[in-house]
Amino acid sequence: MEIDQFQKLIEETYLKKDAQRGLSKTFMWFTEEVGELSRALRENNKEEMKKEFADVLAWLFTLASLSGVKMEETIVKYTAGCPVCKGIPCICEEI
Repeated sequence: MEIDQFQKLIEETYLKKDAQRGLSKTFMWFTEEVGELSRALRENNKEEMKKEFADVLAWLFTLASLSGVKMEETIVKYTAGCPVCKGIPCICEEI
């Protein structure tokens, strides 16, 4: 599935509900999902990681849609490599 197709699917499935909830409350749901992903990563639970990565991705796309942002357009930032050093792989020094 292409990025724009996934965003359209998420919009068709959830946008009406998410718009009623509003951006700030939807963002709170997103951060809760990030916390659940953190727990799965900490516990090294692969099955939970898969579920939580999917949830985080879906909520991220919802936030983008609520904000009028097309995710397909956002990835341009990384298509030429690291946005800072332009390297693939990144050769920026860690700070």
